[in-house]
Amino acid sequence: MNSLLQNRRTFLGQTGMGFTGLALSSMLFKDGFLQASEVTPPGSGPHFAPKAKSVIWIFLIGGLSHLESFDPKPALNQYAGKSIEETPFGESVLNKDKINKNLLDPSKQKRDVFKTLLELQTGFMPYGQSGTTVSDWFPHIGACVDDVAIARGMWTIDNNHGAQLTYHTGRKITEGAYPTIGAWASYGLGSLNHNLPEFVVLGNPSADCCGAAWTHGSSYLGPEYAGVRLKVDPKEPLSFVRPADKTMTLDEQRENFSLLGQLNRIAGIDYPNDQKLQARTKSYELAFQMQAAVPEVMTFDREPKSIQSLYGIDQSETKDFGGKCLAARRLVQRGVRFVQLFHGYTGSAGAWDSHTYIKRNHSRLAKQIDQPIGALIKDLKQHGMLDDTLVVMGSEFGRTPGAEFRKENASVSGTGRDHHPHGFNVLMAGGGVKRGYVHGATDEVGFHAVEERAYVTDLHATVLHQLGLDSQRLNIPGRQRLEVDYGHVMGGILA
Repeated sequence: MNSLLQNRRTFLGQTGMGFTGLALSSMLFKDGFLQASEVTPPGSGPHFAPKAKSVIWIFLIGGLSHLESFDPKPALNQYAGKSIEETPFGESVLNKDKINKNLLDPSKQKRDVFKTLLELQTGFMPYGQSGTTVSDWFPHIGACVDDVAIARGMWTIDNNHGAQLTYHTGRKITEGAYPTIGAWASYGLGSLNHNLPEFVVLGNPSADCCGAAWTHGSSYLGPEYAGVRLKVDPKEPLSFVRPADKTMTLDEQRENFSLLGQLNRIAGIDYPNDQKLQARTKSYELAFQMQAAVPEVMTFDREPKSIQSLYGIDQSETKDFGGKCLAARRLVQRGVRFVQLFHGYTGSAGAWDSHTYIKRNHSRLAKQIDQPIGALIKDLKQHGMLDDTLVVMGSEFGRTPGAEFRKENASVSGTGRDHHPHGFNVLMAGGGVKRGYVHGATDEVGFHAVEERAYVTDLHATVLHQLGLDSQRLNIPGRQRLEVDYGHVMGGILA
């Protein structure tokens, strides 16, 4: 009899116990039926009192120009057409040791330093009581600047688009997959809503060249902490969140779960440490719960027309990203911990990668995101959610102060800017950061981060800190982390 029972358990475990049977297993864990066989879950709560409950993490694929967004430099207009060497800042800016210091292997990452300064491709002006300078391409965000902190001293280690993965993990793309900031938040805190994932991804992530699914992955933390991709489409927000038999009702599904759930409980006892089994159990249980929860989130009919208009959903240019931003607000409103929005997917480096015609490219892209992001900040504030929701917007790096010219490519004719890891900016709002505040600075032409320098994992540490998590205490037995992985909290930007 024991042999027969063991064979049945082994068979069920090896075959996955059926699609629907797995769904109930995670419910049994949560209800306490299988606690004796389960290791204490990591997501047991914050290390200290949090300032934020949720994060909305906006990533612009390809490299937003910090110079034409939130760090305009008048010196670029003053010295336009001149070499950096001809300016009073030439010696400091062009110091080779200073340029190579950031890069892990400069000999393999050689890119020309384009020295002929390109004038700013848009105007700029001070906004709000803080008088923070913002470019004319972002008037809606500019109107919210008194609720925003801008970190102008960011830097990173990769001057190619592998920096998209570095922005999310802190590691170079050649090192492979590591847990992302969203995965650490999910791992450390767990869920506030068992009908929705802790970590949601909206929009197409980076392409294969630049990290792909690794940019919202969980690596060795386990697949249950990876981002779950959803579509802003109430009819099909997630392709596999529906029963195999479309005529089956939710009540009928629940009835079918009963017997299979009992068998699932036996398998859970036999395989308490099977990480893949636990992740699969969780994913199917979520899939069942999400059949009702997710379409409701993605249905905007109950939102006032004024709110839909605020996000630009009634305009062709802003409809797509406006929908993502409104969905993000609705997700965090329902307890989702981390919502990651991507903008600018092209299947390659990304739409924001403006080596040529930056004025045409960036102005078009800015129109797509400026109103929705401004609306998100305003909407969170009017819902009383900005205090405990942290909005972060950034890109893998900035763009060069110098115009890009390439002898081997005549089409690159000085109308755009190259990749720039040495200094760029990140925008933050809500969640306990200072409002109307500028943190750090680049030099006079926007080349080097020179004040309050912050590496991308310093941004991670700061976000986790606001969620009540100490990055130094987020460790996995048997997994050695480097000091750079932990980062340092950017204390000056915190309220």
